Amino acid sequence: MPGGPMSQKNRQGVLRSRPKGLVADGDIELIETELPELVGGEALVKTTLVGIDAAARTWLDDQPGYLPPVQVGEVVRAATVGEVVATRCDAYEVGDVVTTLGGFSAYSISRDDVYTTVMGRVSAGTAGVDQEALLALFGSTGATAYFGMYDIGRPKAGETVVVSAAAGATGSIAGQLAKAAGARVVGIAGSDEKCAVVTDEFGFDSCINYRTTDLRAALREHCPDRVDVYFDNVGGPILDAVLGRLAMHARVALCGVISSYVSGEHPGPSNYVKLLAMRASMAGFNTLDNWGRFDEANAELRRLFDAGKLTFRSHVFDGLDQAIPALNALFEGTNIGKTFLRP
Repeated sequence: MPGGPMSQKNRQGVLRSRPKGLVADGDIELIETELPELVGGEALVKTTLVGIDAAARTWLDDQPGYLPPVQVGEVVRAATVGEVVATRCDAYEVGDVVTTLGGFSAYSISRDDVYTTVMGRVSAGTAGVDQEALLALFGSTGATAYFGMYDIGRPKAGETVVVSAAAGATGSIAGQLAKAAGARVVGIAGSDEKCAVVTDEFGFDSCINYRTTDLRAALREHCPDRVDVYFDNVGGPILDAVLGRLAMHARVALCGVISSYVSGEHPGPSNYVKLLAMRASMAGFNTLDNWGRFDEANAELRRLFDAGKLTFRSHVFDGLDQAIPALNALFEGTNIGKTFLRP
């Protein structure tokens, strides 16, 4: 059977209390349950990897968003990759490798909907697909970088592109996409180690450590011709600083606000007037709005990956009992690349 023998028990991380700030012990409880009985239209997926994304923290708050908040007592929502081990759904065969929203769970139920995508199939000889790459490059992470950078940023050869959280899962891919388009790419990250990875592994032209330098002065040094495209993952003071350095007709893609996901406070940028002065545009986006274009995104990401123009780094935590440290790592600045939890 794909993925090894199937347990008769399921281990799951459920929300017990809504976090205040970082997720604390007791906010998420690890429980053991019986495997669910399948009904028509359902498939049982054995989770291989859980993707840990900043958005998962926002779903733990009792606030409306593009997806409803996780309710107390429910399994914590997260993107996963796994293998179908039993099915009563015509869309899936045993042995299919799928990405889905399986959450903090060793096994999950998938249905024929937009949240589950077949990425490989044993019968087609694709069982050996790199499952880390499915979440780091070819799942929602890569698609987010693709749609934000190409639809909103639209980088051109010779332009200057700045990416915040450049050592993170989405930022690292977004910057590489801009580089592939011929742009000069400057990253912003929170340590010298991260900056070294951003330039040496992800191929950015330079990287600014915002914790140890005057960001506004560094932007003048690293972006002498100003900033044509800004891919923003953090919001807050970093967004404000980059807005002050925009070029004429610049484009700003708002991908995330990781600087305030934990605090819940979103200070508005005082430099928004630069959008008017520079005839620039700033737009938010959500990858789910482009679900029908995932094949397009994956095809281009695959082309660049096969051509050696895209790479990724994984930071893997072992065991569902590491769910809280894995999630908090995103906000403590200790992760590089895509963070995973291996159940």
